[in-house]
Amino acid sequence: MVSAGVKFCSSLSAFSYRFLQFSSIPWISTSKSVVETIRAAVESKRYEQIPELLTSLKESHQNSKPFSFLSGFPSNLRTNVVDEILQFLGTLRPRSRSRIVYSCLLSYTLQSPNPLPLALAILQRTQRSGCLPIPQTHLLLSTAWLERRSKSQSVSNILLEMQSIGYSPDCGICNYLMLSLCKVDQLKEALRVLKGMGGAGCIPNLDTYGTLIGEMCDHRMTTDIFEMVKEMVTTAGLNPRQETVVKVVSALRGDKEIRKAVEMIEFLETQAVHVDFDAYDLVLKGCLEYHQFILAGKLVLRMCERGFIPYIRLRQRVVEGLVSIGELEFASSVRQRLGELNS
Repeated sequence: MVSAGVKFCSSLSAFSYRFLQFSSIPWISTSKSVVETIRAAVESKRYEQIPELLTSLKESHQNSKPFSFLSGFPSNLRTNVVDEILQFLGTLRPRSRSRIVYSCLLSYTLQSPNPLPLALAILQRTQRSGCLPIPQTHLLLSTAWLERRSKSQSVSNILLEMQSIGYSPDCGICNYLMLSLCKVDQLKEALRVLKGMGGAGCIPNLDTYGTLIGEMCDHRMTTDIFEMVKEMVTTAGLNPRQETVVKVVSALRGDKEIRKAVEMIEFLETQAVHVDFDAYDLVLKGCLEYHQFILAGKLVLRMCERGFIPYIRLRQRVVEGLVSIGELEFASSVRQRLGELNS
């Protein structure tokens, strides 16, 4: 935002002189309020003082809002000021020094009227700096997002508003937003963000699907989980992480959808997605748990084809189960195949 500096200087020229006297003083007295010291640094454009001021006044900062004075600025000027601070923080080293500034800016903005899209820009810069937003950000961001969505604005339009202040939405912003929504039990809205983020040029990645699939597993949305995995693989062209596969299998098993779990493993393998032993092991245990012995036998043969040998107790239970339902020939075939693999 090249013009931001020009606007900033002209808008502050009328009242910045008072604070310039502080520019030669490296540390403003701790007896002054945090708001006054930060305002002095901002109006004199001594942004390098802000991290040290917040750190030195940490105890006071915990009970105050050091950027609250920005609420008295016109909207455009406030945006320009925040943008200049963000630009400065991008050059600050080590980056850990910027953490407290990002945190204060984000908390202030999210609790201000009309926090979006400026809060999204701050969040983006926070993420790119390697800093993690404070946990309360999830609630504040979700609240701000749902407020905007209640006005019938589309997901993509809200995200694209970042362009009006010189930023562009990305997958990282969307992922954090979806995680925040999930943490406040707004999974359906998180799924809407997934559907709408492409319209803002944001392409879902492994973290996107991993978060949503994990949340769907926790909510036992077994009817939809498999479809989400299919979308991830066939539409997005992504191979799920093994921990995601294991979590899906566990959810399906817990919901007695063991056939669907077997079907999902078969689907993944037809798509050349590697499935680890742990996922097979969970499905096999589910087959035995629900007395699906023929399905268990077929799964054991599939495991053998991939060089996976089930644990000895499970092998025994599969063979015994097949015998108990009169599948003597199949039981013999399974025993023989296991014997060949062991040898």
